[in-house]
Amino acid sequence: MFSKAEAQKMKKEFWTAFADAYPRKWLLYDTKIKDVTFKFYVDNKKAQVMLDIEPREDDKRIIYFEKMESLKNILLDEFLPEAVFERNFYLENGKVISRVWVELTGISLYNMASWAAIFRFFNLSMDAFERFFYEYEDYIRDLDINT
Repeated sequence: MFSKAEAQKMKKEFWTAFADAYPRKWLLYDTKIKDVTFKFYVDNKKAQVMLDIEPREDDKRIIYFEKMESLKNILLDEFLPEAVFERNFYLENGKVISRVWVELTGISLYNMASWAAIFRFFNLSMDAFERFFYEYEDYIRDLDINT
């Protein structure tokens, strides 16, 4: 097991190595939709690429999620066949958000032998998510277009 300092150091090395391996600017928080963001996540069991929908107004969150749901077949058929949709996803702090994500299991941030697989998963998954988003962003962004 790692000390807290060693774990922090390894996390920093992981993210630096990922940036070096795939030096590009990811969309992430720059969706131009307030509180709709793409995120990378990794721990000692899994890696995830996710789209979090977390406006304070619950009705806005539901509208954005329903727009994503209306595009579900396209996302699954053409971009990310393993994507999971969850309308009410509970964060550790109790906050409810909506989330669409893909996951890679059987890896660990703390096992450097896993890094290449995680990096590849991150790159392929986020690239597919971004291509999907760019193709449908006008529809997703516009709250006046009904689902």
